[in-house]
Amino acid sequence: MSDAVRPARGRISPLLRRILLVNALPLALIVVALLYLDQYQHGLVDAEVTALREQARIYAGALAESAVQMNAANQPALNPDLARPLLYRLIEPTPNALALIYGPEGQVIANSRVRQGPGGAIITEKLPPVRPRSAFARVISVLYDQFLTILPAPQSEPLGSEKAGGSGLGWQPGVREVLRLISAPPGGQAPPYIRRAPDGRLLITVAEPIIRSGHSVGIVLLTREAGEVDRAVFAIRVSILGLFLLALILTVLLSVYLARTIATPLLRLAGAAAALHEGRAAAVPVAIARREDEIGSLARALDSSARALWARMDAIERFAADVAHEIKNPLSSIRSAIETLSRTGDKTRADRLLAIMAQDVTRLDRLISDISDASRLDAEMSRTAMEPVDLAPMLAALAEIHEATRKEGEPRLILDAPGSGLAVRGVERRLVQVLRNLIGNAVSFSPPNGRIWLRGRETGNMIELAVEDEGPGIPDAKLDHIFDRFYSERPQSEKFGNHSGLGLSISRQIAEAHQGRIMAENRRGAAGGVIGARFVLRLPKA
Repeated sequence: MSDAVRPARGRISPLLRRILLVNALPLALIVVALLYLDQYQHGLVDAEVTALREQARIYAGALAESAVQMNAANQPALNPDLARPLLYRLIEPTPNALALIYGPEGQVIANSRVRQGPGGAIITEKLPPVRPRSAFARVISVLYDQFLTILPAPQSEPLGSEKAGGSGLGWQPGVREVLRLISAPPGGQAPPYIRRAPDGRLLITVAEPIIRSGHSVGIVLLTREAGEVDRAVFAIRVSILGLFLLALILTVLLSVYLARTIATPLLRLAGAAAALHEGRAAAVPVAIARREDEIGSLARALDSSARALWARMDAIERFAADVAHEIKNPLSSIRSAIETLSRTGDKTRADRLLAIMAQDVTRLDRLISDISDASRLDAEMSRTAMEPVDLAPMLAALAEIHEATRKEGEPRLILDAPGSGLAVRGVERRLVQVLRNLIGNAVSFSPPNGRIWLRGRETGNMIELAVEDEGPGIPDAKLDHIFDRFYSERPQSEKFGNHSGLGLSISRQIAEAHQGRIMAENRRGAAGGVIGARFVLRLPKA
């Protein structure tokens, strides 16, 4: 196998790489699109914000009804002693939340995590412990965070735009954020503050005013952990990655299978073609040739071409051997005549030897002309375009020429064909050559003043031409051999060397080049005896 088709050991074939790329690229794009769950995550966060804001409104409404009293200026004001216990009762069902109450001036009135114990001691409740994440979850989160860094930033505000750890306030927002949250205009709504705590928790803070009799007496700041958002996004992320891994494995397996069913047979076909190019007979593997797909069609076409090429090469070798043999005979005769002529002194014998030499030279000239014609025939027929040819006028013209040039005692040519309608696709000059060969052959074997019939008719999808004579016929054992190269079965009355034995062989070549067939048979009378020969040429109808 040549280097051009020899696969490198230990390397993935280029076709397999292309198949893997084509199959895996759409899958990777889908995974990238699904992993980038920004919109889904923001939707979950919006739902958490809405629920937290409703909870904050409930707190604000309860405080406005139960913890507000009229002050000395007859204005409603929050009573810290009433607000703190009420806030503790409200926040109790939500242990993962933190509630703060700010006064109108921004001072902290109550903190749900700071209580006054017995004896006036201040007790700060600890936050609930963070549920540790598994190593797999940490790896996925790290990879996902790295993945997000290479994607374009979303249009909406990303989570954790301000690091909570930088304020040192744990769950609580920074001072600037508190001021921003509690300074919402009357009737307005402060935007939520979303961030991640240093321990990785997703935190959401909302602010709602405490309104009594149209007056804002304070603000409730409610912060809650949104762990369900992270868990939901993480679950989807893991599901997508699992499906991606499964799909990736299937894609690789299918790509390898596809490459083996395409690349391996193609490499074997390339190896067979390379062996053929290097001069070694290479048959296409049977398993590939039997495939009922495009590769099987290619394999069968390559096998057919290889067999035809080897058959053509064998034919060329046999033709060269036959030519050498046929040319050797007249050359040997000429050489013998020259040697004899140099030793004889008899003028009569010398003249006879010169006549033999002239005859052999003529035979050589005819033989070389016919060999040249036969050798050019295949190349010429492969290059020449086939055109529609009506054989009926051709038959009429050949019959007319024969009758016009017929000498005394030569057979007559009788035409039996329609005036038109015998159309085929072919090369007119070569078809005329076949018919003239057949007519000339019939004239050679016909008795003096005999008859030759030139017939033409349409039979199904074929045009059939026949040349019949009244000669001695053809020996039954020679009906197929008469079309062999250099085979000659001539009448005894004919002078030796007038024919090269290539006429019928050339006629068969021309017929086969036209996808037709030529054959010979004997004409028989009523008693079964041979009354002549018949040559039949069958060509596809145009």
